[in-house]
Formats: sequence, C-alpha cells, structure tokens
Amino acid sequence: MEPRAFEGGADRPRSAGGQTTGRVIVIGPYLRSRRIGGDAAEQTHAVRNSEARLEEAVGLARAIDLTIADAAIAPVTDIRPATYIGKGKVDEIAAGIVMHKAELVVMDCALTPIQQRNLEKAWNAKVLDRTGLILEIFGRRAKTKEGALQVELAHLIYQRSRLVRSWTHLERQRGGFGFMGGPGETQIEADRRLIGDRITRIENEIKKAQATRRLHRAGRKRVPYRVVALVGYTNAGKSTLFNRLTRADVQAADMLFATLDPTLRALTLPHGGKAMLSDTVGFISDLPTMLVAAFRATLEEVTEADVILHVRDISHEDAEAQQHDVDAVLRQLGIGPEAGSRILEVWNKIDRFDEDQRQQLANTAARRPSDHPCFLVSAVSGEGLPELLAAIEAKLAETRSTLDLTIDAADGAGISWLHRNAEVLDKHLDDGRYAMTVRVDETKRDIVIARYGAVPRPPDAA
Repeated sequence: MEPRAFEGGADRPRSAGGQTTGRVIVIGPYLRSRRIGGDAAEQTHAVRNSEARLEEAVGLARAIDLTIADAAIAPVTDIRPATYIGKGKVDEIAAGIVMHKAELVVMDCALTPIQQRNLEKAWNAKVLDRTGLILEIFGRRAKTKEGALQVELAHLIYQRSRLVRSWTHLERQRGGFGFMGGPGETQIEADRRLIGDRITRIENEIKKAQATRRLHRAGRKRVPYRVVALVGYTNAGKSTLFNRLTRADVQAADMLFATLDPTLRALTLPHGGKAMLSDTVGFISDLPTMLVAAFRATLEEVTEADVILHVRDISHEDAEAQQHDVDAVLRQLGIGPEAGSRILEVWNKIDRFDEDQRQQLANTAARRPSDHPCFLVSAVSGEGLPELLAAIEAKLAETRSTLDLTIDAADGAGISWLHRNAEVLDKHLDDGRYAMTVRVDETKRDIVIARYGAVPRPPDAA
C-alpha cells in the first residue's frame, strides 16, 4: 500500500449529539492501468488522479461524521473475485485495522456481496463500499418525504442483493403441519419477498409524487415561469450560486452532498422578467445507477428545464474528469449532446485564481464555440454574475416574441399588467403616451397584440 495517513486528532468530526463517531480506515483500491478500449467509466478514471480520488472518498466519509483514522491507496493490478484486492494487501490492511483500532473500513470501489462478506470475515470489521457510503449520506441528508422515499428505495434495492446465506436465521423453515411437513420458505426468500413488497409500495408512492410534480410544472407553464436548473459535481458551489442569484438561504457548505432535496426559488432577470431556479442534488463519479433511477422523479426538473447551468469548480485539479462524470449522468437522464443548445457552462470559484490565471481562463473561454459558451463567475464575490444573468435571459428569449406598442400614460392598470406579464425592454414618454418594447411568452403574445395593438418586431431586429 501507499499510506496517506491523517493526524489522529486533526480529523475527528462529531455527530449532532457532540460525540465522536466510530474510527474508520479509507482504502482506495485503484487499478494500476486500464485496458485500452474500455468503457466510458474506465476512460474517465484513467485521467483521474488517485490522490484526488482518495481525498474525495475521505470527504464522503467525513460527510457522515466518521472519524478518519487512516487513509491509503492500495494499487490493484487485477480484481480478485473473492476479495477485490490481493491476499497480501488484505493482511496488510488487517494489521492497520488492529493498530488504529478501526471499527469500519471504507473501500472506494463497488464490492460484490461475496467480496464484502469475505473482507468483513478477514478483518473482523464492518466493510462499506462506495455505493453503500453514498447511500448512507443520502439517507442522512434527505429531509422531504419524497427524498426519504427515494433514498429508501435505493437502500432496499442495494440490500436485496446483499441477502447472502451467511447466518443461521436464514435456514429453511419447515412448512405444513406436525412433523411431516416438507421444506418451507427459506428466511432469505421471506426477506426478499418482504423487501420486494416494500419496494413496490415505495414505487407507488413515488409515482404519486411524480404526478404532483407534473401538476406543479403544469401550473408554472400556465403562469408561465421558465425553469433554469443547476447541475454539477457535488461541492462545485451550486448552492452558494443559488443563494447568490435568488437571495435564498439554502444550506451551502464545503462538504460533499451538503444539500440533497431539490429547491426552487424565483430568479429575477435583468429586464424584470422572472424564472424559476432549481437547485438539484450534486453528481459524483460512480454515482450508483440505483440512485439515478430512484431520483429520476426529482431530476425530472432538470430534464424539463428550459436552461441548464452546468456549474463546474474550475479550480479543482480534476475539473475535466468531473465534467465527464456530470455529462455521463445527464446522458442517463436522457439529456444528450442534442441538448447542448440549452446548457450553459458556469466556471465557478475563479476567486481562487490570480490575475494571470484568470486571463488564461478568459482566453480559453473566448476560444470556445459560440454554441457552447461558458461564463467565469465567483458565487462568493458575485463576479461575473451580471453576464451570466444576461446570458440566461437571452437564452430564454430565443422562444419569446418582441413587440412594439404605445399606451396612454394614464392607463396605469394596462402599464402595470405589462410589467407583471412581460419583460419591458424599453419605455419612454412621448406626447402623453408611452412607447414601449416588450418581450412576452408565446402564451401571452396574442393577448398583448389584441389588447394594445402591439406590432411584432422582425426576428433580425429583435
């Protein structure tokens, strides 16, 4: 192994009750090399820095208040079917568990049920893989009823595959009457049946929540409010940006998965128009497929959004790899390259760079194709946000009509209606009448033309 230890007293997070949690060792069993022609996940990992991956795994463990006793990279040449890592590394980690008095080992990989069981026997400690760790975080962070249902669904799907016959209570129960009854249902079969029943009930409840969300979206379309969705790697600064743009107080912390439940707030655009800004759960590399499926109802806000802001922590050393991970999850949601026209990249945390580095980033951004723009911002200082808001407004305006009209200055009710239902781009008084240029949604276009005698502006003039 290549040890990367943490000071015993420097990393002792406390739980909400003020007590330190169990001691944990985090192991990064990363493959030394990848076969050429591997899948997209492998190609992404190929460009990932092992140290950065281990640091992310440690951050995940910290997110549920675990006390990090040690963290180390364990290079793996070939994955062993029985224990994932080789016997020598199993023995080496076992010694470390005894030395650090660890109660839990986090393996930053996906373990099969047999691998997890064998490692727990070899180490006499609980073993949690990456999927289980992320599920634990989600279980703690889900606050809304819908979020809790989605997490429980993912947990049950995960647990169902972990029901291996390793305990005596899973022995076969006797069926029938008296002593002549034949073999009955095994406990493991009963457990799987109960989990299956619970999964069915939760899926039905989530379908009801989906129906409610569809009603909410239909209501917003009648108003209508356009939706702008924030997506990005966890800890990219989405919640901080959300708070800055909407003056909200959503929890924002330097922590992986600081927020989980989706939040919507009104966003005011430069010319007075309104949109709904949606803050969604952060993505991460190797995000369990079951979580993507379970949170599909929540992530529908992304698929239905008019504009998607892909927030990137451009200061992170693995920023490019994180971008690929987010793109992979978006593809799972059905948002492929054809959706590029409604995606704006937001390069966040530029406040961490000096002037020369910022200029280099600006030059890189300027060379990007016009149909794939990016915007340099700092959600902390507010730098670059006016340009971002103008771009959002321009993107939303692509499907709106620009109209010219005149209205009597004494018609206060009519002027007020226009300010509430349209974006007023220009307004000046001339001989007791206001000459106005407004931009309206297609659902209001005919109303404005009929009521105010407005004249549509040619597309090239708009």
